[in-house]
Amino acid sequence: MLAVVVSRADSASLHIGERLREVADWTEHDDPTRPDADGGGTVYRSGRWAADAAEDDRGAPIELREFDALHLETEGVADAFGRVAEGPERSPDLLVFASRHAGETGPLLTAHHTGNVGPAEFGGADGAFARACPNAHRRVLDALAEHAPPDYEVGMECTHHGPTDVGAPSMFVELGSGEEQWDDPAGARAVARAIRDLRGVDPDLPAESADDSGSGTGERRHLVGVGGGHYAPRFERVARETDWAVGHVAADWALDELDDPGSEAGRAVLRAAFEESAATRSLVDGEAPAVERAVADLGYRVVSETWVRETTGVPLPVVATLESVLGPVETGVRFGDRARVDGGGDPDPDPLELSAEDVVVASLPSALLAETQGIDAEATRAAVEAATLAFETTENGARAGGRAAFVAPADRESLVTGLAAVLEREYEVERVEGALIARERAFDPECARTLGVPEGPKFGRLADGQSVEVDGEEIPPETVHIEREHRFPTEE
Repeated sequence: MLAVVVSRADSASLHIGERLREVADWTEHDDPTRPDADGGGTVYRSGRWAADAAEDDRGAPIELREFDALHLETEGVADAFGRVAEGPERSPDLLVFASRHAGETGPLLTAHHTGNVGPAEFGGADGAFARACPNAHRRVLDALAEHAPPDYEVGMECTHHGPTDVGAPSMFVELGSGEEQWDDPAGARAVARAIRDLRGVDPDLPAESADDSGSGTGERRHLVGVGGGHYAPRFERVARETDWAVGHVAADWALDELDDPGSEAGRAVLRAAFEESAATRSLVDGEAPAVERAVADLGYRVVSETWVRETTGVPLPVVATLESVLGPVETGVRFGDRARVDGGGDPDPDPLELSAEDVVVASLPSALLAETQGIDAEATRAAVEAATLAFETTENGARAGGRAAFVAPADRESLVTGLAAVLEREYEVERVEGALIARERAFDPECARTLGVPEGPKFGRLADGQSVEVDGEEIPPETVHIEREHRFPTEE
């Protein structure tokens, strides 16, 4: 169930609540067990509430309640949801605070998690975090972008202010940045629609286990953000352009309040950020060596944005297997289509079923690759990716070269076939044992000189297959072309 908190002390929150009641079908209920000021009294429900009701995104239940207090002053607010006089009872899976955003940032729709890296100046507890909802957070950013009026920007903020004791995975979804926007029906309606679109959305991405059992025992594609400014464009970009989600974000200004990341107290704060994000990896914006050391000491991994992007679509157990075989992404390893689960169809065998011992490692044909990359680098890269689980690269990942990991030897043969197709754009190609033979008819400048052809335009015309005249004598192009043969080994 999606729980929505509206604060009567926040005009933008009330406005969003009004628009939310317009963009979905609601029924009114009564909760006599709580004071009206604390979420009791009139309660609004939407969707299918019966325990055995089939749910889709449109039918998943939502409950909206109003509170007198400002959002950041609430504690355990999730406990207020799920019970009305006539039933049924449901506990919140996800909770959203519909809120204003204040700042000198113009028309802006934002979303962020709550918590305090340092002292709690605006609600919550010192060095504590509410449970984040990374998957729902990335989904609401997309929804805000979809529904935003033309003059509004959309952004992610770092983790800040309270509450830190919510009782369910939660986030703020905000309308900003001043009175004009708080009163703007179009802006409030956009936020309302984005919140509505969260019905039925899981707060977390699924845990990925090695056997693809969905047991929930594996790691999730969640990141803790470290560094950067209050507004977090790098982490927003990752959330919106990859299949990774971002939990808590400790901006530079918040880290300044963390006296010593390596101290017992500092490590406790960092551990809490990871635990409340259900994350085991961190992405750093800028430089934070002391934090990175503390994160590593806690048993978590700091990864690069390149790593995040390159692992998109590749199951995490497969990433671990292939990095153990070829080396880490940071050294230039890239993943092929055979490792991915987002290419459509059913891969055979399933890459999740492969152990390090199952993977076939072989050298890429270096001379052949060099030639085909000169003909068409993009097509060459596509051929390598299509045939491999992973491969080494040079030039900061730009060119394939070195070793590759294959599901089976036959895939290496498929790679050679793909590279031969690129080679055929410039040559006549014959495949022989252990090599590709490429033949071409090429212009022979020395032969042209012996026939008295001066270097310059006539050389060019002959090279292009045109006849030229020298001292009244016609010289056809075939007389100055010779057949050349190149041998490209396919095994190294």
